[in-house]
Amino acid sequence: MSGRGTGLRIGSWEIGLVGLLIGVVILNSSLSPYFLDYYNLIDSTFTFSEKALIVLPMALLIIARDIDVSVASIVALAAVLMGVAADMGAATPVLVGVGLLTGLVAGLVNGAIVTTLGVHSIVVTIGTLSLYRGIAVAIVGDGAYTSFPASFAVFGRHYVGDVVPLEFVIYAVATILFAVLLHATIFGRRIYAIGTNPEAAQYSGIAISKYRIALFALTGLMAGLAAVLLTSRLGSVRLNIATGWELQVITMVVLGGVGIAGGTGTILGVTLSVFLIGFLTFGLSLINVPGIVMNIYVGLMLIAAIAVPNAGKFLAAYFDSKRKES
Repeated sequence: MSGRGTGLRIGSWEIGLVGLLIGVVILNSSLSPYFLDYYNLIDSTFTFSEKALIVLPMALLIIARDIDVSVASIVALAAVLMGVAADMGAATPVLVGVGLLTGLVAGLVNGAIVTTLGVHSIVVTIGTLSLYRGIAVAIVGDGAYTSFPASFAVFGRHYVGDVVPLEFVIYAVATILFAVLLHATIFGRRIYAIGTNPEAAQYSGIAISKYRIALFALTGLMAGLAAVLLTSRLGSVRLNIATGWELQVITMVVLGGVGIAGGTGTILGVTLSVFLIGFLTFGLSLINVPGIVMNIYVGLMLIAAIAVPNAGKFLAAYFDSKRKES
């Protein structure tokens, strides 16, 4: 995979994603005459903009050799607490604050447990996945929260200039900010250093624990923002909100070229991956492919994204050994 350094550049992985994206567009447009309709295409961004916001910090987290599988549960918890606040008569600014603060605190808890106890992040966040989702379900039960103020709908339903969804504009701005953070700052260079060789990074004076906590907090914060947008768009909160998002988010990150072992990846790659999966699922929905079948495709893409680089390394090593033997 490309992106071992901090510079934002197009590597072989990103070029491959561009090819796949073009292929998906051609395939979908041939299967449905409605795919390339501008309004359909721009509205399709509603299906992935919220998840894509979580993809950005998740990419940084995985580059640094961590992972957070509790993000969907954080979204659910933040959404439910916003519903509770709305029922109590809270205004829109308060609801936004509740969503963001819930995500931030949940992320900080994840980071603090991981760094304090020294337990692998996947183990910790599997635990908090159940914890956060369990709290959310205990609060909402079989009911729903629907008493949101009318002004709250602006985040998830408003169009900028009556042309582009506000959600997509927020995602685009966030993408630029994360690209600058990862590829043009000391913070980003240190994330790569931590992911490439944690021991060497520690000896060079990088406060690894602080960076890990910061990344978990950032991931939680962006999950809180996603919860704000999702709740605003739906106008209601039920116990199954954001179910299965963690798989889709991680798939977008890994398919985007972020090495699951850390140290590699680019924001460009994950951005291409977001559009690839987003347009693929949108195109499938236009021809009435069931959601469960789409999940199969997403799962296969995740397996392929992990297997292809390893297969490439195996083949390279095999042919290298054969060359040396000859």
